[in-house]
Amino acid sequence: MSKKFINATIYKQPNASEILIEDGKFKAIGSNLPEADEVIDLEGKLVLPPYVDPHLHLDYVYTLGEMASVGAKSGTLYEAIENWPKYKATMTTESVKALARRGIEDEVSQGVQFIRAQTDVTDPKFVGFKAIMELKEELKDIVDIQVVAFPQNGMYTYKGGRDLVEEALKMGADVVGGIPHYEPAREFGEKSVHDIVELGLKYDRLIDVHCDENDDPMSRFVELLNALVYLEDYGAKTTASHTCSFGSADNAYAYRMFDLFKKSKMNFISPPTENAYLQGRQDSYPKRRGLTRVKEFMEMGINVAFAQDSINDPWYPIGNGNMMNLLDNGVHLTHYAGPEQLENAFDLITYNGAKCMYLDESYGLEEGKAANFIVLNETTVFDAIRCRVDVMMSVRNGEFLFKKKPQEFEVEFKLN
Repeated sequence: MSKKFINATIYKQPNASEILIEDGKFKAIGSNLPEADEVIDLEGKLVLPPYVDPHLHLDYVYTLGEMASVGAKSGTLYEAIENWPKYKATMTTESVKALARRGIEDEVSQGVQFIRAQTDVTDPKFVGFKAIMELKEELKDIVDIQVVAFPQNGMYTYKGGRDLVEEALKMGADVVGGIPHYEPAREFGEKSVHDIVELGLKYDRLIDVHCDENDDPMSRFVELLNALVYLEDYGAKTTASHTCSFGSADNAYAYRMFDLFKKSKMNFISPPTENAYLQGRQDSYPKRRGLTRVKEFMEMGINVAFAQDSINDPWYPIGNGNMMNLLDNGVHLTHYAGPEQLENAFDLITYNGAKCMYLDESYGLEEGKAANFIVLNETTVFDAIRCRVDVMMSVRNGEFLFKKKPQEFEVEFKLN
């Protein structure tokens, strides 16, 4: 059955107002399109491609209460990492899947259809990893999940961590992960970066590295990662997540690196709420907020996306999977909120995240692609961001994942 959505405001397509769908794909996007079996009037509402969360620790979601029992309380990054193994020993496949489903429901119900799941593999039993791999298959009709082989406790800090990452790749992980700033010395961090790139090339997998997630301006593993993938022409398949230290580096270094980032085409991810929460804790004032140079990346055409990172876990207790909330915080914290900037700001939670996930061939509002999109409760990009509006509809392969009724008041307040 064909569907036609009319009277739409389509993101970055000012000359189009209608969407025609057949067999789960976009048949046409434009104006005065052919008739369809079903017609849905969007009344001018804004249509976007689905939200993308390119960095989420699904095996950690809703573990905050459990982790409190093993001593996590200060809210620092390294305390959470140190306490994680104590909780990890208690996990089962069923417990991980039950909590992860809640996190996925949080995100999908708010317009997300694509998630990259950073999944801890520093566990010889692979409990969390196997659970997320099972969910990836079970929920593929409602959400696409990429699974990262992520060594939360380090490739070398955790004995045998590097081999566990490789084993997870053999088991089907989509992405090679790493955390070089958590290794016991710079030498081991650099060694892990070499390992990550070698594994990505060996297994032809994407790369996504937790990179320089600290306030130390001399933490520069991003430079080595960028150099290696540039030399291998692998930058488009590589992402550096966090890179908080790059926001603390001086401009002489930063502007030299901008040129190298453009040459490599490497991607970046910044979780604005989580890094603002975790970083700068040892500062007095002025207090750094922990974000990488998002504004400059956007202005220079270096791909960067926002991500949730955590939902109700010891790293970040108040995540909720709302990408609009991330965009709201992110554009404020990075000074990317001028009128012209806001016209492109939705890229940070849609197209740019899709590029990090290497979804270019299947993602977007284009004829022939899967009919995946969301409808926001506003008529302009500016007002949608200004009003932090909700997602009214989410469509996947031409079918509704959900529709929400307009807000109603039992007693309506009006000024005369």
